Amino acid sequence: MCGITGICHLKAPGPIDLDLMKKMIGALHHRGPDESGIYLDDRVGLGQARLSIIDLAGGSQPIHNEDKTLWIVYNGEVFNYIELKQYLLKKGHHFYTTSDTEVILHLYETLGPSCLDQLNGQFAFAIWDSKNKELFLARDRVGIRPLYYTVQNDRLIFASEIKSIFLNHSIARELDPAALNQIFTYWTTLPGKTAFKDIHELPPGHFLKVSHGQFRIKKYWDIPFCPPEEQVNWSLDQICEQILELLTDAIRIRLRADVPVGCYLSGGLDSSGVTALVVKNFNSRVRTYGIRFEEKNFDETTHQHRMVQFLGVDHTEIIATNQKIRAALPAVLWHCEKPLLRTAPVPLFLLSDVVNQNHFKVVLTGEGADEVFGGYNIFREAKVRHFWSRQPDSAFRGRLIRRLYPYIFNNPRTAAMQQAFFARGLDQTANPFFSHLVRWENTSRIKNYFSAEFKSAINGQNETELLRQNLPSTFEQWDYLAKAQYLEMMLFLSNYLLSSQGDRVAMAHSVEIRLPYLDYRLIDFMGRVPAKWKINVLNEKYCLKKSFEGILPESIRTRPKHPYRAPIAPSLIDKSDVQTTRDILSDTNLNQVGLFDISRVKWLLNKFHTANNAGETDNMALVGIISTLLIYDQFIINFPFTSIQPASPNLVVNQCH
Repeated sequence: MCGITGICHLKAPGPIDLDLMKKMIGALHHRGPDESGIYLDDRVGLGQARLSIIDLAGGSQPIHNEDKTLWIVYNGEVFNYIELKQYLLKKGHHFYTTSDTEVILHLYETLGPSCLDQLNGQFAFAIWDSKNKELFLARDRVGIRPLYYTVQNDRLIFASEIKSIFLNHSIARELDPAALNQIFTYWTTLPGKTAFKDIHELPPGHFLKVSHGQFRIKKYWDIPFCPPEEQVNWSLDQICEQILELLTDAIRIRLRADVPVGCYLSGGLDSSGVTALVVKNFNSRVRTYGIRFEEKNFDETTHQHRMVQFLGVDHTEIIATNQKIRAALPAVLWHCEKPLLRTAPVPLFLLSDVVNQNHFKVVLTGEGADEVFGGYNIFREAKVRHFWSRQPDSAFRGRLIRRLYPYIFNNPRTAAMQQAFFARGLDQTANPFFSHLVRWENTSRIKNYFSAEFKSAINGQNETELLRQNLPSTFEQWDYLAKAQYLEMMLFLSNYLLSSQGDRVAMAHSVEIRLPYLDYRLIDFMGRVPAKWKINVLNEKYCLKKSFEGILPESIRTRPKHPYRAPIAPSLIDKSDVQTTRDILSDTNLNQVGLFDISRVKWLLNKFHTANNAGETDNMALVGIISTLLIYDQFIINFPFTSIQPASPNLVVNQCH
């Protein structure tokens, strides 16, 4: 895994500042501390910071083809590169490395953009065709690896992280009101957008091609759900057999590396299933890593230890204390580069540090299973609310929602109010966003803390219409679960789970995560599996649980889902260190930034200190406001131009004229 960056003159030759390229690579040093390289000519500069995982000695980048007309910088792994290389050798290609990077380059030379259809992996890369003066940027199907860009003064500037782009002094650093409006609605920005004005993200499953002074962006893959009549008519046993076969092979190819590969193990179904298959089929002595929490409501230690004992693995765990979460939040935001509405990324940031200290560079994780197999409460909630909508006055149907959220309905005084909350919008089942409307409306309440000036700046923006434009043409024909899964994968998966809670907090400590559940073959297959096998009555991930029969202990396989979360108020509102939060939320700071209403923020802070009735929305508001203020300080007011060191001394520069 690595970091990449580059500058391309769109319309005419021009100088590329070598010192600037070195600084841009230096900003990505945490992504690739092992070595770095640059390609320069009179149109383009390509840079790469390398984390060596495959072909440790010979895979230095940029890598070129036989006649040095094509050059690539690459962040990621293509797991089927061995099979693709055999195909290319038969086509007459010659290789000077054993890396997967060179395979991509020759495949592009043979197939052009269609090469992306053949890649099974997680990647973001840039290929420069020096003969035709064309630049090709691409990102993996679901967006596991990041890629950002901006266009200024007829130059396209790109990088794995926005901070690298911001090292260009001429690029304005400004938070985008429309983006913040989206974050405080959907928890993240819509595809292609970032928190910063005029800084774009290449959406998952897309490529960007520069040719003849122009560039175009094209989608090459989309999340493949289908109407009921096109779904598989298989027995449950057949479906489970296929799931296990695809998942096992996804794990097999994701263990390809010239360094040791570990596993994250939480004690939940998803990570336990992956680790068990590794132990059963590939490596009985795999190293595992897990998180414990000081706050018992968030802790899964009992289940984690049960799996460690069952598998007999060498396990390392950290305790994510409230103090550690509070202390690490600013560093996490520096790497995530966007405001957050939860603290869940922070313990994973702490965990990747421990993995790095244990000299591991690669871990398999269980992310993606909930999205692919129907594991989230929001999916079950959509099913209940669809059922309820047919008889909205039914007391029995309404009470079903309590089975999903017993911890919400444990107070008889508020139970009726909570049930009324979930009853909203029952007449909107035809709305394509039916599954998520209640959640988005609830999150949007946080925008009441925006200042009047900022509310004015976002007034009239119709974010749902922009989202509607991203929906596939067949979306209306899908079942309720496929619609909900698509929305969750398009928004939450790529722009939050795989970013703020995935790549960014792992690569902060030079750790590559690999995600077997997001193998595109498994996603494609599950897109054709009927909803009844994903959620059976209200039993989530039913077919995945069934697939793990005989592989996992029954207490793990059948246990109720325990959503991964981290404490917010206990971490950020701590009586022993209350001044830290008060300093961030000071009148001076709030005035300088101008995004939030001072009196409302004071009221919120006072609520946490004096009352015991702060709810989930209050917690999201607290971390959302604090994280936005910290992002503003780090990237707008005090961006560290001078403290970011240039690329390492072992930098190799390829200059062509």
